[in-house]
Amino acid sequence: MELQLKKIHQGKVRDVYEVDDQHLLMVASDRLSAFDVVLPDAIPNKGALLTQISNFWFAMMRPIIKNHLTEIPVTQVIANAEKDLENRAVVVKKLKALPCEAIVRGYIIGSGWKDYQATGSVCGIQLPKNLQQAEQLAEPIFTPSSKAAVGDHDENITFDQLIDKIGQERAEQLKSVSIEIYQKARQHASEHGIIIADTKFEFGLDDNDELVLMDEVLTPDSSRFWNADNYQIGTSPESYDKQFIRDYLETLDWDKQPPGPRVPAELIEKTAEKYHEAYRRITGHEFSQS
Repeated sequence: MELQLKKIHQGKVRDVYEVDDQHLLMVASDRLSAFDVVLPDAIPNKGALLTQISNFWFAMMRPIIKNHLTEIPVTQVIANAEKDLENRAVVVKKLKALPCEAIVRGYIIGSGWKDYQATGSVCGIQLPKNLQQAEQLAEPIFTPSSKAAVGDHDENITFDQLIDKIGQERAEQLKSVSIEIYQKARQHASEHGIIIADTKFEFGLDDNDELVLMDEVLTPDSSRFWNADNYQIGTSPESYDKQFIRDYLETLDWDKQPPGPRVPAELIEKTAEKYHEAYRRITGHEFSQS
């Protein structure tokens, strides 16, 4: 449905609308992106699943940090909102976003693994020798990245570079809070058969200059979820996201520039089930549109 609000941002997955001077409506779409390109096919219910997973974590982390959610129902902002929109949208506070992403890694994988192989460290943090791919680290590490301009890639930065961006006190707070959230989430997920290998958080500041958790949190799109049942060190474990689709795209003669190629229906269906399974395991409920 067309929303009678001013759209102020359209990301690869989320659309943001202005409600008033203090509030925004954030809507998670079913759009599918890979390699920073939005593909022509969508994942059914993906936006609603990601929104509801985020809401679950926001509630759990409330004792640790405030979040951007408000008590304002979507139907108060969009009077004739359908159930689908209620499931995929949230009314949030306007915040001043920090110019960085807070990344916590509990396992060595992805770009962290590549950096470790090249330098023995990740974001300037020296790690033990002879770690294997996907091995759990003795302690989670905080590896921030810069927020890139639209169309560019975020870049890993050192903690000292983060201090240059946001100041010593704020950087220390960001590190401490991020690791605390990750550890609490990892414990919950592990009790339900999911390993959270790594994750990224975004934070903003409210009118009182207080740190607030925002955007999405601990979803299969912002984190690496692995099935604990088939996790093996020395491999690249299968994740609960669009990895099937990324693997398929790597087999194509495609330069990873728009427009993106079509994706076979069976891969869309397989990926959708992974999102549903993540939702079931994390929340303890079956996803329902009603």
